Parts: sequence; C-alpha cells; structure tokens
Amino acid sequence: MEIKEFKSYKAMCQLVASNIRDCVKGNDNPILGLATGSTPIGVYELLSKMRNTHFDNTITFNLDEYRGLNHNHRQSYHYFMRKHLFQFHNFQKNYFPSQSNLHKYDIMIKNAGGIDIQILGIGTNGHIAFNEPGSSRHSATRIVDLTENTINDNSRFFDPLEPIPTQAFTMGMSSIMDAKKIYLMANGKHKRDILEKTCKGEVLSDIPASFLNEHKNVEVLYCD
Repeated sequence: MEIKEFKSYKAMCQLVASNIRDCVKGNDNPILGLATGSTPIGVYELLSKMRNTHFDNTITFNLDEYRGLNHNHRQSYHYFMRKHLFQFHNFQKNYFPSQSNLHKYDIMIKNAGGIDIQILGIGTNGHIAFNEPGSSRHSATRIVDLTENTINDNSRFFDPLEPIPTQAFTMGMSSIMDAKKIYLMANGKHKRDILEKTCKGEVLSDIPASFLNEHKNVEVLYCD
C-alpha cells in the first residue's frame, strides 16, 4: 500500500465523497460501509450537501457501535451518523452492529451484495473499526473489549464525570476485507507513525490495519 498525501483535509475528503457520489449514481443498489470519528466528518458534510445525488436505493452498514449507549446518546454512533449524514438524505436502510443482529451482520452484508465502498479510519494502536490488536484476519462481527489505548483516545469525547464505554460491537476483519473498494483515511501528524507501520511493516495481528496489505483495492489517504 502507498500513502497518498494531501495538502488539505478538504481535498482528501472531496476525493472520497466524489467517488461515493459516482458509486451511488452508477449503481442500482449501492452498499456503503461507513466509519465514525473525526476523520470522515468532512466526507459526510460534502455528501450531505449533494442535492442532486439521491440515496433512496443505498444501504449502509456502519462499522461499529458502543455497547451500552442509548442510540440517542450524543456519543453513540447512531447519533453521530444522524447528525452528520442521515438526516440530510433518505436511505433505503441504515444498519449498525448490535446485540440483536450480532450473529447475522456479516450474512446481512453478503445478502445485500457486499460493500461497494468501505470508509475506514485508523486508531493510534492500529485498530480499524474496533478490531483491536490481536484480532484475527478472519474475525466476524462480535463484541470486543476496548483496549486502554482506545479508551484513552476516546475519553476526549466524553464529559469528565461520564463513564466511558469499555466494550463495543464491531464489524470483523472478514467483512471489511470483502469490500470491493476501501479508503483508509488518516488526518493529523499523530497518525503518521501508525500509518508507516501499517503500510511498510509486516502484516501482523498486533496491527490489524496491516491486514489491508492483502486487499486488492485499497487507498491510504493522509493529511497532516
């Protein structure tokens, strides 16, 4: 994998958003895999303003969701996606991994036709979605215990006296690797080191993002 560097965050997001637009317009039943976090917000803002692009036939599968948070909690990923994208367009269906579909999520993705475009961020410990270090290349959608590194990284989003989730539902590596096209996005100098290890180091379960080296159609996008 090669790291494509952008001079601006906006330019990086424009590339992804325009390719999603083309996918939605050129596909009768487009399937999108969506990530949360600060990095893809710019993509969703651009998509939310595309009034000539219709998502009525589009199905989305989110990567993850915190376990134990109400969907209306401001840090839940349901809330995040409504705020940044879903309220602006009508979609055929929006799915999130949960207790009720935990053992069906991967089958649901396959039955829908597979993910056409998957957006990914990357954690400072190399996790993608909530596939933490030690995850298997063939892992399925499941409940995971978040590492101390991830909990600390996420703590900035929660009020000081608010409990921080320690578990999450996550799409496994198997469904991520089955996506037809993947964009791994990273924004900020603090992500440079882990990107270098991901793209130029060995493929290791200790850095789940490194599994992407085995994917045939992935682009790594970076802006500092």
